[in-house]
Amino acid sequence: MPHLRLRKFNTRNVWKGQDISNDLSMVVRAGNLVFVRGQTAMDLTGKIHGINDPGAQTENAMRCLKQLLEEAGSCLDDICKIVIYVTDRAHREAVYRVVGKWLKGVHPVSTGIIVQGLARPELLMEIDVFAVVPEAALAAPARRAKATVEKTASTPRKRPAARKTDAARSVARRRGTR
Repeated sequence: MPHLRLRKFNTRNVWKGQDISNDLSMVVRAGNLVFVRGQTAMDLTGKIHGINDPGAQTENAMRCLKQLLEEAGSCLDDICKIVIYVTDRAHREAVYRVVGKWLKGVHPVSTGIIVQGLARPELLMEIDVFAVVPEAALAAPARRAKATVEKTASTPRKRPAARKTDAARSVARRRGTR
C-alpha cells in the first residue's frame, strides 16, 4: 500500500526569496504511522498568527496539528512523541501550557529543545509530532469516532471543525466512517 501524502507543496512557494525548491507534504501516513510537518505560528494557508506571543503561536500550531492528523485519519490521542522547539527559554511556560491543554490525558513522550532560531524570525516555537493509529482503531472505527467526539466535547475551548480533503474522505470510507 503506498504512503498517503497529504497537502503536498513545494518550498519555493512558501519561502519566497530563498533559492529552495523541495517537494514536501504537510502530513504522511504510512500504514498506521503518521508523520506531521513541524507546526508553527503559520496556519495552513501561510498566514502568521501571534507575532511576539508564543502562547498564541502554539494555539495555532495545535489547531493545525489537529486538523492535519484528522485529514490523515488520525487524532490527537494517537500522538506518541512530541518535540517542542522554542527560541527562548522564557517561552517554555506559555508554550507548554497550551500543549498541555490540547494533549490532556494523552501522555506522549516529549522532548523540549531551545534553538537559536527557526525558519522565519517571527516564529517563536515549532511542534513536531509522530503518531500511531492503534490497530484496534483500524478494526473498530465507529468506537474510535465516538471517543474522539467525547474528548473534543470535554475540552475547555471550542475547536473549529476539521475540513476533510479528498484523501481524508477516502481514508474514512475505507475505515467505514464519514
